Amino acid sequence: MNGAFRRIGTAASGHQDNRRTDPDLQPPPPWAALHRGEHEAGLLRLIDWLAGALADLLALAVPVDCVCCGAEDSTLCPSCAGRIRQLTRQPFRAESGAPALMDVGGTIMLPVVAAGVYRDELAQGLLSFKRHGQHQLGRSLGRALAGAARAAVPGGNGFLLIPVPTSTAAYVNRGFSPVHLLLKEAVRQLPGIGVADVLAKTAAPGPLLGTHGSGGRKGAGGQKGLGRGARSRRVRGSMRLRRGARALVAGRPCIIVDDVLTTGATVGEAARALHLAGANVRGAVVLAATRPPDTTEPDAMAPGPPGSRHDLEKNKPGKDE
Repeated sequence: MNGAFRRIGTAASGHQDNRRTDPDLQPPPPWAALHRGEHEAGLLRLIDWLAGALADLLALAVPVDCVCCGAEDSTLCPSCAGRIRQLTRQPFRAESGAPALMDVGGTIMLPVVAAGVYRDELAQGLLSFKRHGQHQLGRSLGRALAGAARAAVPGGNGFLLIPVPTSTAAYVNRGFSPVHLLLKEAVRQLPGIGVADVLAKTAAPGPLLGTHGSGGRKGAGGQKGLGRGARSRRVRGSMRLRRGARALVAGRPCIIVDDVLTTGATVGEAARALHLAGANVRGAVVLAATRPPDTTEPDAMAPGPPGSRHDLEKNKPGKDE
């Protein structure tokens, strides 16, 4: 069939036929497949290839399964990696699903862009990454976070990304900070955008809540299961600027970065600490939001009044503080 649209060569009579075919009907010439990784430099692509080969060799010695579907020989199989890309291909404004970021009149106090809704493979992958910090998962989720950052600040030159800090207890338990690892992967694809790790946890965040029998601070291991009021009380006053960091953010446009948006209390507290330091907080970016965007909004990226929402209780994360 393709031959029917090619230039006709020698006619049956032996004469050359100079008629030209319609260029719109001419099939494009074949070209080499493009590299699908995030790097343009050959050396970085080679490093990625070597890392993948090393992961394959390691899988022979220490068998692994896909954290989403259980497929063998990969922490994240190609099918589930594609599903995560699909779930995060359209970042959306998510602050209308975070009650701590909206006042009683529905006015937005802090705009937030989420890469996707916290569900399915995205939720499973993020939960596994927060527990174990797998490199392969971090690359996939970091790309999604970078997409949300690009949607939030097109161009992005001059902006600072400010990661939400992890508590000392959570860091000691895991040995890493999930938000910082994700951001490290994301900024590789965000030229012109800087990172300033200027926030830290205070020694005694929030007021004491209820007790469990023998007494103590309720929810000392995290915010899982806490409502809007309890989360807000727990994180109030829990963040401060690191010593000597004020000069880095004063007057600069800043975007707060977190992994999951639930009630918005955590990013709200981060915004409060940055405002006190003179930073120009423009909004926040998260990998996933526990509530989907309003279906009544014509543009998922445009703010609008709160509408019908579904609380994804089944996959709600355990937020660290």
